[in-house]
Amino acid sequence: MKRKSSYWSAFTHALQTLTRGLALTFTHLVKARKGRNPISIQEPGYFNKQNGIATVQYPFETIPVPDNGRYKLHNEIEDCIVCDKCAKICPVDCIEIEPIRSAEEFGKTSDGTSKRIYAAKFDIDMAKCCFCGLCTTVCPTECLTMTKEYDFSVFDITKHNFGFGDMSLEEIEARKKEWDQYQATKTSTPPPSDLPSTSAKPVFKPKIKPPSPSKPE
Repeated sequence: MKRKSSYWSAFTHALQTLTRGLALTFTHLVKARKGRNPISIQEPGYFNKQNGIATVQYPFETIPVPDNGRYKLHNEIEDCIVCDKCAKICPVDCIEIEPIRSAEEFGKTSDGTSKRIYAAKFDIDMAKCCFCGLCTTVCPTECLTMTKEYDFSVFDITKHNFGFGDMSLEEIEARKKEWDQYQATKTSTPPPSDLPSTSAKPVFKPKIKPPSPSKPE
C-alpha cells in the first residue's frame, strides 16, 4: 500500500509541474503572436517591453547602435596631419602609414592645425583590429574615429584592408622629388657668415651688488 501511495503521489506531482510549465509556455506563445520593435537598450522601459517575438528580422530590422559604439574605423584624411601616433600605439599593428614631408605648410585642418606631411598611404586592416580605441584617443586632430558600422563582413579577408590615402601615384612621386630637392638644396647651401656664432660668450655680464648690511636699531 505504501508503494502504491508513493507512486500516485509522485505521478500527481509530475502532472502538476508539467501542467504549470505548459501553461507558462502557452502564455508566452499567445503573447508572441506579434513582433516587437527593435529598440536600443538605452531606451527607458527597455526591460518592460518583453512581450513579442524577440528575433530580429535582419537586415530588414536592426537594433539601434549606441553613439559610443566602437566598430569600424574611419579617418577623415583632410584633417589628418600624419603624426603617426595612431600607428605607434596600435597593439596589433593594423595601421600602416607612409608619410612624405613637405618643405612648407600646404594646408590646415578644420581646427587650424598646420599640415606639413602628406599621407601617401594610410591603410587600416580591420581584420587585425581589436577595437580597443587607443588610436582614436591619441589622435591630436580627432580625425580618426570609430563609427557605428558593425556589419562589414566580406568573403575575401583582404577586403578588410581599407585605404584612406587620396594621393595618386604621379602625385606621390612628385612630392617625393620635391622633398629630395629641398634636402639637397639644404645640405649644399652653406650657412650665412654674418650670423653670430652660437658658442660666443655674451658681451655684457650683469654684476650683482651684495646687499648692504642693515644698521642696528
